[in-house]
Amino acid sequence: MTFANPAYLFLLLLLIPAVAFYLWRLKRMTATLQVPSTSPFAKLPRSWKELMRHVNYGLLAAAYVLTVIVLARPQSNDSWSQSNTEGIDIVLTLDVSYSMQAEDFKPNRLEAAKTVASNFVAGRPNDNIGMVIFGKESYTLCPMTSDHTVLANMVNSIDFELIDGTLTAIGNGLVTAVNRIRHGEAKSKVVILLTDGSNNAGDVSPNDAASVAQSLGIRVYTIGVGTDKEYEQVTGYDIFGREIKQTVKPDLDEDLLRRIAQTTGGRYFRATTKDKLTAIFKEIDQMEKSKISVREFSRRDEEFLPFAIWAIVLLMLHVILRQTLLKNIP
Repeated sequence: MTFANPAYLFLLLLLIPAVAFYLWRLKRMTATLQVPSTSPFAKLPRSWKELMRHVNYGLLAAAYVLTVIVLARPQSNDSWSQSNTEGIDIVLTLDVSYSMQAEDFKPNRLEAAKTVASNFVAGRPNDNIGMVIFGKESYTLCPMTSDHTVLANMVNSIDFELIDGTLTAIGNGLVTAVNRIRHGEAKSKVVILLTDGSNNAGDVSPNDAASVAQSLGIRVYTIGVGTDKEYEQVTGYDIFGREIKQTVKPDLDEDLLRRIAQTTGGRYFRATTKDKLTAIFKEIDQMEKSKISVREFSRRDEEFLPFAIWAIVLLMLHVILRQTLLKNIP
């Protein structure tokens, strides 16, 4: 509760103790009856009328306090807001070719990417998000959805058995993501494409796929993952079930990923560690914020009426008592 009129009006309440002190002094100074001693009256019982006189003064003081509050104009402030959220359509496009088994990211590149992607999805509650995976061919793992629990479960279920991972079809993966997101209702559409290789399969050129995305107003953020050094990759198993590893040179086509990002108005990122990959997704999260518009409303209501009513009631009760039960008889 607030008051519309200046707060110094409450200084008027100081008149109550001032008047009470004045009346007390006046009573002490006014001699109405001269007696040598008051001890004979000390044991006389006090009548209820004498006690009621103090109550009557209290009624008058309370009515005065309420009147001061009315003059200060108490008001209640009722405020609320209305928000509208405009989400973003996002498709995560993940390379699941066999090179993603490399263990320069622990436990491997794919598992690290899955963990970071799941955290990214959890932090975007207002967005429709889909998931595309690609290797030698591309596949829509999850269509656009706002049910992020279902999406997270699907992301966690990704493994190298879902799709042929012998080759990497970046163009097919990108065009599949574009087809999945193009009909979304959000004004802002984003594809995040993560790979550790170069385009060596598929019937769609990555440059053509990027041009299609650009024509539809879809931004593509490309992420190249993996170390710059040679690494060991599991290529199979021997008759005893032991892993067969082969030393592999990095095959990341950074120039291609840069062109895709530049063509679509996105950005290319390079992640050589899991920590850098986490930082990249956080940066994309900051760049692609959902739009939230907020309208605020406020209303002030006058609240003096209850105080005024009680002031009148107490004042009338004071007058009635003064003229009836507590009337002074000369």
